[in-house]
Amino acid sequence: MTVSRSSRVSLDEVSYRIADGVATVEIHKPPHNFLAPRLVSQIADAYGAIENDALARVIVLCSEGKNFCGGGDFSNAEGNASIRPKATTEPHLYDEAVRLFDGSKPVVAAIQGAAVGGGLGLAMTADFRIGTPSSRFSANFARLGFHHGFGLTYTLPLVIGSQRALELLYTGRRIRGDEALTMGLVDRLVTDGEERDAALGLASEIAASAPLAVQSIRRTMRRGSAGAFKAATDWEKVEQLRLAATEDWVEGVRAMAERRVPEFRGV
Repeated sequence: MTVSRSSRVSLDEVSYRIADGVATVEIHKPPHNFLAPRLVSQIADAYGAIENDALARVIVLCSEGKNFCGGGDFSNAEGNASIRPKATTEPHLYDEAVRLFDGSKPVVAAIQGAAVGGGLGLAMTADFRIGTPSSRFSANFARLGFHHGFGLTYTLPLVIGSQRALELLYTGRRIRGDEALTMGLVDRLVTDGEERDAALGLASEIAASAPLAVQSIRRTMRRGSAGAFKAATDWEKVEQLRLAATEDWVEGVRAMAERRVPEFRGV
Protein backbone atom coordinates (compact mmCIF):
# COMPACT_ATOMS: atom_id res chain seq x y z
CA MET A 1 0.00 0.00 0.00
CA THR A 2 1.13 3.55 -0.64
CA VAL A 3 2.47 5.94 1.97
CA SER A 4 -0.21 8.08 3.63
CA ARG A 5 -0.49 11.84 3.70
CA SER A 6 -2.65 12.42 6.75
CA SER A 7 -2.73 16.23 6.90
CA ARG A 8 -5.97 17.82 5.74
CA VAL A 9 -6.06 20.22 2.81
CA SER A 10 -8.85 22.79 3.17
CA LEU A 11 -10.49 24.56 0.24
CA ASP A 12 -12.95 26.38 2.53
CA GLU A 13 -16.25 24.57 1.94
CA VAL A 14 -14.50 21.33 0.99
CA SER A 15 -11.48 19.53 2.40
CA TYR A 16 -9.54 16.40 1.54
CA ARG A 17 -6.93 14.16 3.07
CA ILE A 18 -5.17 11.02 1.85
CA ALA A 19 -4.54 7.92 3.94
CA ASP A 20 -3.70 4.38 2.85
CA GLY A 21 -4.39 5.15 -0.79
CA VAL A 22 -7.85 6.61 -0.13
CA ALA A 23 -8.59 10.32 -0.53
CA THR A 24 -11.49 11.47 1.62
CA VAL A 25 -13.24 14.53 0.19
CA GLU A 26 -15.59 16.10 2.71
CA ILE A 27 -18.19 18.84 2.25
CA HIS A 28 -18.44 21.34 5.11
CA LYS A 29 -21.78 23.17 4.79
CA PRO A 30 -23.83 21.53 7.54
CA PRO A 31 -26.51 20.70 8.32
CA HIS A 32 -27.84 20.27 4.78
CA ASN A 33 -24.81 20.96 2.54
CA PHE A 34 -26.87 22.89 0.00
CA LEU A 35 -25.46 23.16 -3.51
CA ALA A 36 -23.99 26.27 -5.08
CA PRO A 37 -21.48 26.79 -7.91
CA ARG A 38 -18.69 27.56 -5.42
CA LEU A 39 -19.21 24.28 -3.57
CA VAL A 40 -19.27 22.13 -6.71
CA SER A 41 -16.22 23.99 -8.04
CA GLN A 42 -14.31 23.16 -4.86
CA ILE A 43 -15.29 19.49 -5.06
CA ALA A 44 -13.99 19.45 -8.64
CA ASP A 45 -10.81 21.26 -7.55
CA ALA A 46 -10.24 18.61 -4.88
CA TYR A 47 -10.79 15.83 -7.41
CA GLY A 48 -8.30 17.53 -9.73
CA ALA A 49 -5.61 17.74 -7.04
CA ILE A 50 -6.21 14.10 -6.11
CA GLU A 51 -6.01 13.05 -9.76
CA ASN A 52 -2.45 14.35 -9.87
CA ASP A 53 -1.42 12.76 -6.56
CA ALA A 54 0.13 9.30 -6.91
CA LEU A 55 -0.59 8.52 -3.26
CA ALA A 56 -4.35 8.50 -3.89
CA ARG A 57 -6.02 5.60 -5.65
CA VAL A 58 -9.71 6.02 -4.73
CA ILE A 59 -11.91 8.89 -3.55
CA VAL A 60 -14.56 8.78 -0.83
CA LEU A 61 -17.05 11.64 -1.09
CA CYS A 62 -18.80 12.49 2.16
CA SER A 63 -20.22 15.45 4.08
CA GLU A 64 -20.61 16.62 7.64
CA GLY A 65 -23.99 17.34 9.12
CA LYS A 66 -27.46 15.85 9.06
CA ASN A 67 -27.79 15.34 5.30
CA PHE A 68 -25.41 14.34 2.53
CA CYS A 69 -26.79 17.09 0.30
CA GLY A 70 -30.15 18.82 0.34
CA GLY A 71 -29.83 20.09 -3.24
CA GLY A 72 -30.49 23.77 -3.92
CA ASP A 73 -31.59 26.06 -1.11
CA PHE A 74 -34.42 27.81 -2.92
CA SER A 75 -35.24 29.93 0.09
CA ASN A 76 -32.40 32.32 -0.75
CA ALA A 77 -30.52 33.83 -3.67
CA GLU A 78 -27.64 31.38 -3.44
CA GLY A 79 -29.86 28.41 -4.12
CA ASN A 80 -31.26 30.09 -7.22
CA ALA A 81 -27.83 30.97 -8.61
CA SER A 82 -27.78 27.94 -10.88
CA ILE A 83 -31.10 29.01 -12.40
CA ARG A 84 -30.73 32.78 -12.56
CA PRO A 85 -27.01 33.68 -12.25
CA LYS A 86 -26.42 37.15 -10.84
CA ALA A 87 -23.90 37.98 -13.55
CA THR A 88 -23.11 36.55 -16.95
CA THR A 89 -19.53 35.89 -15.82
CA GLU A 90 -20.63 33.69 -12.92
CA PRO A 91 -20.13 29.99 -13.69
CA HIS A 92 -23.23 27.85 -13.85
CA LEU A 93 -23.54 25.09 -11.29
CA TYR A 94 -23.77 22.44 -13.99
CA ASP A 95 -20.70 23.69 -15.84
CA GLU A 96 -18.76 23.10 -12.64
CA ALA A 97 -20.42 19.69 -12.22
CA VAL A 98 -19.11 18.48 -15.61
CA ARG A 99 -15.61 18.70 -14.14
CA LEU A 100 -16.46 15.87 -11.74
CA PHE A 101 -16.10 13.50 -14.71
CA ASP A 102 -12.56 14.58 -15.62
CA GLY A 103 -10.65 12.13 -13.42
CA SER A 104 -9.69 8.48 -13.65
CA LYS A 105 -9.96 7.54 -9.97
CA PRO A 106 -13.10 5.80 -8.67
CA VAL A 107 -15.44 7.63 -6.30
CA VAL A 108 -17.46 6.07 -3.47
CA ALA A 109 -20.15 8.30 -1.91
CA ALA A 110 -21.24 7.90 1.72
CA ILE A 111 -24.89 8.97 1.97
CA GLN A 112 -26.25 9.96 5.36
CA GLY A 113 -29.69 11.49 5.61
CA ALA A 114 -31.01 13.07 2.44
CA ALA A 115 -29.69 13.23 -1.10
CA VAL A 116 -32.40 15.38 -2.67
CA GLY A 117 -32.72 17.08 -6.06
CA GLY A 118 -29.28 18.26 -7.09
CA GLY A 119 -27.95 16.37 -4.07
CA LEU A 120 -29.16 13.17 -5.68
CA GLY A 121 -27.47 14.36 -8.87
CA LEU A 122 -24.20 14.82 -6.98
CA ALA A 123 -24.48 11.34 -5.46
CA MET A 124 -25.09 9.85 -8.90
CA THR A 125 -21.77 11.18 -10.23
CA ALA A 126 -19.99 8.67 -7.98
CA ASP A 127 -19.19 5.11 -9.04
CA PHE A 128 -20.76 3.66 -5.89
CA ARG A 129 -23.13 4.83 -3.18
CA ILE A 130 -23.26 3.54 0.39
CA GLY A 131 -26.55 4.16 2.21
CA THR A 132 -28.38 3.29 5.40
CA PRO A 133 -32.03 2.50 6.21
CA SER A 134 -32.45 6.21 7.09
CA SER A 135 -30.94 7.50 3.85
CA ARG A 136 -33.50 9.34 1.73
CA PHE A 137 -33.38 9.90 -2.01
CA SER A 138 -35.66 12.10 -4.08
CA ALA A 139 -35.64 13.69 -7.52
CA ASN A 140 -38.21 16.19 -6.28
CA PHE A 141 -37.99 18.66 -9.17
CA ALA A 142 -41.49 18.02 -10.59
CA ARG A 143 -42.95 18.60 -7.12
CA LEU A 144 -41.41 22.07 -7.36
CA GLY A 145 -42.92 22.71 -10.80
CA PHE A 146 -39.49 22.37 -12.29
CA HIS A 147 -37.32 20.31 -14.67
CA HIS A 148 -34.76 17.96 -13.17
CA GLY A 149 -31.07 18.80 -13.36
CA PHE A 150 -27.48 17.98 -12.36
CA GLY A 151 -27.24 15.48 -15.21
CA LEU A 152 -29.90 13.10 -13.88
CA THR A 153 -31.14 12.78 -17.47
CA TYR A 154 -27.97 10.77 -18.07
CA THR A 155 -26.91 9.28 -14.73
CA LEU A 156 -30.21 8.10 -13.21
CA PRO A 157 -31.41 5.75 -16.01
CA LEU A 158 -27.84 4.52 -16.43
CA VAL A 159 -27.90 3.17 -12.87
CA ILE A 160 -31.52 2.15 -12.23
CA GLY A 161 -32.98 1.86 -15.74
CA SER A 162 -35.24 4.13 -17.75
CA GLN A 163 -38.59 3.02 -16.30
CA ARG A 164 -37.65 3.47 -12.67
CA ALA A 165 -35.91 6.74 -13.51
CA LEU A 166 -39.08 8.02 -15.15
CA GLU A 167 -41.15 7.06 -12.13
CA LEU A 168 -38.86 8.93 -9.73
CA LEU A 169 -38.65 11.98 -12.00
CA TYR A 170 -42.39 12.16 -12.73
CA THR A 171 -43.58 11.61 -9.15
CA GLY A 172 -40.73 13.21 -7.22
CA ARG A 173 -41.41 10.65 -4.51
CA ARG A 174 -38.94 9.93 -1.73
CA ILE A 175 -37.42 6.49 -1.29
CA ARG A 176 -35.59 5.07 1.69
CA GLY A 177 -32.38 3.09 1.80
CA ASP A 178 -33.92 -0.39 1.55
CA GLU A 179 -35.87 0.47 -1.61
CA ALA A 180 -32.85 2.30 -3.00
CA LEU A 181 -30.81 -0.88 -2.52
CA THR A 182 -33.45 -3.00 -4.25
CA MET A 183 -33.50 -0.75 -7.34
CA GLY A 184 -29.70 -0.42 -7.44
CA LEU A 185 -29.57 3.24 -6.46
CA VAL A 186 -27.27 2.32 -3.57
CA ASP A 187 -24.74 -0.49 -3.76
CA ARG A 188 -24.44 -1.36 -0.08
CA LEU A 189 -26.78 -0.76 2.86
CA VAL A 190 -25.27 -0.53 6.34
CA THR A 191 -26.39 0.44 9.82
CA ASP A 192 -27.08 4.12 10.42
CA GLY A 193 -23.86 5.93 11.29
CA GLU A 194 -21.64 3.36 9.61
CA GLU A 195 -21.93 4.67 6.04
CA ARG A 196 -18.59 6.47 6.05
CA ASP A 197 -16.67 3.50 7.47
CA ALA A 198 -18.35 1.25 4.90
CA ALA A 199 -17.43 3.64 2.10
CA LEU A 200 -13.84 3.69 3.29
CA GLY A 201 -13.91 -0.11 3.44
CA LEU A 202 -15.06 -0.44 -0.16
CA ALA A 203 -12.54 2.20 -1.23
CA SER A 204 -9.78 0.22 0.51
CA GLU A 205 -10.83 -2.92 -1.39
CA ILE A 206 -10.50 -1.00 -4.65
CA ALA A 207 -7.21 0.59 -3.55
CA ALA A 208 -5.73 -2.90 -3.07
CA SER A 209 -6.02 -3.52 -6.82
CA ALA A 210 -3.39 -2.37 -9.29
CA PRO A 211 -3.94 1.40 -9.57
CA LEU A 212 -3.05 1.73 -13.24
CA ALA A 213 -5.40 -1.13 -14.09
CA VAL A 214 -8.27 0.38 -12.07
CA GLN A 215 -7.78 3.78 -13.66
CA SER A 216 -7.65 2.22 -17.13
CA ILE A 217 -10.84 0.25 -16.46
CA ARG A 218 -12.61 3.37 -15.21
CA ARG A 219 -11.60 5.35 -18.27
CA THR A 220 -12.98 2.56 -20.46
CA MET A 221 -16.21 2.14 -18.52
CA ARG A 222 -16.79 5.92 -18.33
CA ARG A 223 -15.69 6.68 -21.86
CA GLY A 224 -17.91 9.43 -23.24
CA SER A 225 -19.57 10.09 -19.87
CA ALA A 226 -18.34 13.69 -19.58
CA GLY A 227 -19.75 14.53 -23.00
CA ALA A 228 -23.04 12.77 -22.25
CA PHE A 229 -23.33 14.53 -18.90
CA LYS A 230 -22.63 17.92 -20.50
CA ALA A 231 -25.20 17.31 -23.25
CA ALA A 232 -27.74 16.40 -20.57
CA THR A 233 -27.06 19.46 -18.42
CA ASP A 234 -27.07 21.78 -21.43
CA TRP A 235 -30.64 20.69 -22.17
CA GLU A 236 -31.63 20.69 -18.50
CA LYS A 237 -30.47 24.32 -18.16
CA VAL A 238 -32.69 25.39 -21.07
CA GLU A 239 -35.76 23.69 -19.60
CA GLN A 240 -35.08 24.93 -16.09
CA LEU A 241 -34.81 28.53 -17.29
CA ARG A 242 -38.08 28.16 -19.20
CA LEU A 243 -39.98 26.67 -16.27
CA ALA A 244 -38.46 29.11 -13.77
CA ALA A 245 -40.67 31.79 -15.39
CA THR A 246 -43.91 29.88 -14.70
CA GLU A 247 -46.44 30.33 -11.91
CA ASP A 248 -46.20 26.62 -11.12
CA TRP A 249 -42.53 27.09 -10.18
CA VAL A 250 -43.43 29.93 -7.79
CA GLU A 251 -46.22 27.81 -6.29
CA GLY A 252 -43.96 24.77 -5.93
CA VAL A 253 -41.27 26.68 -4.04
CA ARG A 254 -43.86 28.45 -1.87
CA ALA A 255 -45.61 25.18 -1.04
CA MET A 256 -42.32 23.58 -0.06
CA ALA A 257 -41.48 26.49 2.25
CA GLU A 258 -44.96 26.31 3.78
CA ARG A 259 -44.83 22.52 4.09
CA ARG A 260 -48.07 21.93 2.18
CA VAL A 261 -49.20 20.14 -0.97
CA PRO A 262 -48.71 22.41 -4.01
CA GLU A 263 -51.69 23.40 -6.16
CA PHE A 264 -50.35 23.43 -9.71
CA ARG A 265 -52.41 25.01 -12.51
CA GLY A 266 -50.21 24.32 -15.53
CA VAL A 267 -49.27 27.96 -16.10
